[in-house]
Parts: sequence; C-alpha cells; structure tokens
Amino acid sequence: MAEFFSGRIEIIEGDITRLGVDAIVNAANTSLLGGGGVDGAIHRAAGPELLRETRTMGGCETGRAKITRGYRLPAKHIIHTVGPVWHGGSRGEPELLADGYGNSLDLAARHGLKTIAFPSISTGAYGYPIEKAAPIALRTARSFLEKSELPERVIFCLFGKNDLEIYLREAEKALR
Repeated sequence: MAEFFSGRIEIIEGDITRLGVDAIVNAANTSLLGGGGVDGAIHRAAGPELLRETRTMGGCETGRAKITRGYRLPAKHIIHTVGPVWHGGSRGEPELLADGYGNSLDLAARHGLKTIAFPSISTGAYGYPIEKAAPIALRTARSFLEKSELPERVIFCLFGKNDLEIYLREAEKALR
C-alpha cells in the first residue's frame, strides 16, 4: 500500500470486490449487464439483484457514470462507468477516460460517499495501455480532490503486481 496527496489517494494490490468502502467502481460495458474481467467479477460477487437493477437503467454512455446498491458486496454502492476502447488515442480516448473517472468521483461526492475504490478502467479487454491510462486516472483524481472535500479517500485497487508497479511509478510523477 502507498499513500499520496496527503493520504487521500491510496494505491493497493487486491480484489476490489472485497473492499469495505462506500463505493467501488465497475469498469462496465455500455449495457451495464455484466461482462468479463472486473465487470463480471463485480456482477458475480454482488449477486443477481445487481443485474435486476441494471436492467432498469437503460445502459450508460462511454465516459458517464451511474450508481447502484452494492447488494452482496462489502461496498455499499457500485458506481458503473464505461471507459473507452483503445483505438490508438486518436478518437478522444484520453478525454473519455478522464470523464469516466471524473464523473464517478462527482457521483460519489453528490451521494455523500467518503471512500471510493477504482480498478484500472479500460486497461483490460478494452486494450487501453496501462502506462497511458494510469497518469490520466491519477491526475483526474488529484484534480477532483483539490476542489472537493468528498470523497475523503480514493483507492486505486490493482489486480496484479505489474499493474501495481506501473501505478506506483506514475503516482511518483503525477502526485508528489
């Protein structure tokens, strides 16, 4: 675990579905009906009630965010955001990725949530290079926190040592 930005940003390795925070963020697809990777893991851990709720939500556009209950997760809520599919960076991917993080943080603040945990959005099946995505995630979180008291703590929960090392390296550049 490493802390940055006066302890308001934390970077850890682990399973996001096991975190007892106010909200975890789901790297969702536009349907919000589950999928592979972290999306599938969150849907499985939350239970069938999550799918019942997301079926009523009309999906979600790339860069936007929507909130549900956490159901069987230790997290009270799930904030679903859709990151961009990587096409080389020329189709607005950096802006859309920043929007996904920013809109998730805004939704958390508007709901009075104190703690939020993010996976590395778009860096799995959507193919966004993690070396390019991590600085966007970290800078977006810092910028948001500079202007808002909530959330009090933002956790980046990475799955695997390689992703953790990349985030830690990028945090040294972006947050110190």
